[in-house]
Amino acid sequence: MLYNLAVDETVEDKSKKTAAGSVIHLNKKNEAVFHETDIFKDLVAKAESNNVIDPRCYDDYQVMRGLRHSNGTGVLVGLTDIADVHGYTMLDNEKVPVEGQLFYRGIDMTELMKHCQQEGRHGFEETTHLLLFGELPTANQLKSFGDLLDVNRSLPRDFTENMILKSPSKDIMNKLQRSILAFYSCDDNPDDTSVFNVLRQSIELIARFPTVISYGYQAKAHYYDGKSLYIHSPQPGIGTAENVLHMIRKDNQYSQTEAEILDLCLVIHAEHGGGNNSAFTNRVVSSSGTDTYSAIAAAVGSLKGPKHGGANIKVRAMVKDIEENCLNWENPEKLKEYLVKILKKEAFSGEGLIYGMGHAVYTLSDPRAELLRDKALELAKEKNAEEKFQLYANIERLTKEIFKEMRGPDFTICANVDLYSGFVYELMNIPQELYTPLFATARIAGWCAHRIEQIISDNRIMRPAYKSVCPLTDYVPQAQRGITAVME
Repeated sequence: MLYNLAVDETVEDKSKKTAAGSVIHLNKKNEAVFHETDIFKDLVAKAESNNVIDPRCYDDYQVMRGLRHSNGTGVLVGLTDIADVHGYTMLDNEKVPVEGQLFYRGIDMTELMKHCQQEGRHGFEETTHLLLFGELPTANQLKSFGDLLDVNRSLPRDFTENMILKSPSKDIMNKLQRSILAFYSCDDNPDDTSVFNVLRQSIELIARFPTVISYGYQAKAHYYDGKSLYIHSPQPGIGTAENVLHMIRKDNQYSQTEAEILDLCLVIHAEHGGGNNSAFTNRVVSSSGTDTYSAIAAAVGSLKGPKHGGANIKVRAMVKDIEENCLNWENPEKLKEYLVKILKKEAFSGEGLIYGMGHAVYTLSDPRAELLRDKALELAKEKNAEEKFQLYANIERLTKEIFKEMRGPDFTICANVDLYSGFVYELMNIPQELYTPLFATARIAGWCAHRIEQIISDNRIMRPAYKSVCPLTDYVPQAQRGITAVME
């Protein structure tokens, strides 16, 4: 069978026949590799056929699929002071579109970022302080908080060699998740869920994330891509955004515009309310009383998914597909025709989605996309990439036109933050492998704030209900299984 194989350690790169007659391939490490044998195909077919829920059951039992009401609004499952995502109002149980706003602890994120830029300073550390402690820091408090992050940016002794370089991963999110769990073993007091201890762990994680993803990328580039290995120590006094650029580049060089835009990306990704998938995952896991590392690692696993943090990679892939397969994409009419083909599942991934457009909450506009679009144009001018920027801007404009033509003049759809974030990273020559890890490096601030709020304000374990729709059936003795009774 396919289980408990006794593998001959002398066999390399060969096939092995089991007692049941199935063939198991062994790789050079003598590890059994699943192939599409008839036995395994049969198991796959059973798994597929025996896990189908009749879609009508969801309506019959009034199940809010995706934790959403039928009108698209989210099911209320908790309360938070940390952030508010405002994208519509309700009138007679219908969503009424409004301009999007994102509030951090009641403060408009756009206003926060505008003042930071006007005063010529980065905003991520200030934003993190606000999210964690509920108030804006004074100049001295911000300096002290920055110093606290700086002294925690280096990884534990031998961690880089043993956890990152000796076990590199092709996926940096996987490496980040494993590193978080490994930090548990480096912590003398990992399971204490007092606010003091969780806050200490949170600050360490927020400080270490840039270092982990930078070293994880360098290890991947070296061991999988054959590039030279560069391990640069984090530098004090320059902040999170500049440390990332410093550590991922072999020459440590970056422009001030690049540092400002990466800082902006970190601020706009730092938090997005308790209802997003990764924050909710963090809250669910935290509600069980488990340790910080388990809760944050679970959130990273959620963010890794292409429906969440990996969406900007999908945008970049879609744009590349347009450039390669849409002749004369500079012509808006030709581009519009191709976008329609994407929606009809006749082009790109066949999913019928224009990535970077539409959002679960925002209707008329996504404030994060609005901020990033302006900065993207600024960077495009600096990098002589205005034609490429225009492609993204045209995708946004033409998609809105298409949906109005398809669904009526009152239909609204807006660009979301993913449309421009991947483009910005591309202009900065940030490797695609780091797009989602950079999202995590920002969102760790929000995750930690939510974990602390959950521990203090709501100590009940989350246990939602699932209705079983499986009919009762009798136990079948083993000797009678697989026997088909033919009734005459």
